[in-house]
Amino acid sequence: MASEELTKNIAYIALVILFLGMSWFVAKRAGENRKAMLEDSAPKIAGEDALEGGAKNPSAFDEPDDEALDEMAELLGEDDED
Repeated sequence: MASEELTKNIAYIALVILFLGMSWFVAKRAGENRKAMLEDSAPKIAGEDALEGGAKNPSAFDEPDDEALDEMAELLGEDDED
């Protein structure tokens, strides 16, 4: 049977190895997160960022319909109802 001192030493060595492994993992992830954060918050240069979305039928906005004209008149205070 192993002595109590040998068992303690083996446990301490195992814990130190686990601690070093976890410290390395945390430091690696922190570095990756910092790099990603710096890239995400970097100033945007015109043309380098992709714009998503868009109208399915952009020609539908060439001429406003009657409802849109009524809304614009209401916002501008040009109602004929006065």
